[in-house]
Amino acid sequence: MKENVVLIGFSTTGKSRVGRMLAQRLGWAFVDTDDVIVEMAGVSIPDIFAQDGEDRFRELEREALVRACARKRMVIATGGGAILFKENRALMQERGWIVCLEAKPATIYRRLKEAEARGEPDVVRPLLAGPDPQERIAWLKEIRQPYYAIADWTVHTDLLTHEQVAEEILHGLGYFRIKPDVDTARE
Repeated sequence: MKENVVLIGFSTTGKSRVGRMLAQRLGWAFVDTDDVIVEMAGVSIPDIFAQDGEDRFRELEREALVRACARKRMVIATGGGAILFKENRALMQERGWIVCLEAKPATIYRRLKEAEARGEPDVVRPLLAGPDPQERIAWLKEIRQPYYAIADWTVHTDLLTHEQVAEEILHGLGYFRIKPDVDTARE
């Protein structure tokens, strides 16, 4: 049964920041599966990749998603690649309304460069590696686009603030009769 909101999309589209805002507006809890992965592993995501490889990371990602989806009234921010796996997609579709946050490759590249300038290189280094990072981003988005199509609602974030993205998601959720918890959303 769909009792959560699951945010999917490419890196820097706002899943984590918007997810926190959305959870507050709904009066629901928030979880970022990347945070759960780090908690389970006891090391950063780049360290998981370096020490144990991508397969181990994907196992942890799946477990984090299972834990998050087992709960109710959660806003769940997923990692950018979680959507690539059939089991993850099935779980997301079964347990939540899926909202895809989209952005153009040029916007994603700009946001990644801004994150790097703020001192967040561990998050962005793999995507910025290589001779043409923006082309790599476009290529990865092209591969993922068919999977993003499972979304119940899509918000293009290029020209919107995080607050506007959250508002657009709330608008979309209204079509599914999901409304804020009046008692808990008054903070």
